[in-house]
Amino acid sequence: MRYRHDRTPGATYFLSLVTWQRLQLFGWRDNLVKLRVAFCLVRTAHPFRIDTMVVLPDHPHCLWTLPGSDVGAPHP
Repeated sequence: MRYRHDRTPGATYFLSLVTWQRLQLFGWRDNLVKLRVAFCLVRTAHPFRIDTMVVLPDHPHCLWTLPGSDVGAPHP
């Protein structure tokens, strides 16, 4: 599969993720805390801004903005 990728510096991306077999993992507070911790850890190594995020029981929707210096890695 070939993904389209905008290489604009500081671009904003919409991401929609889904849990395996649509398990409602985020219906439990403990798992929401784990998701938040995971995002914080990733952002320390790869800074980006979370513009907005909606977490439903089986999937989150996110708008992320990359730093102006990050145009993303090229895909093979």
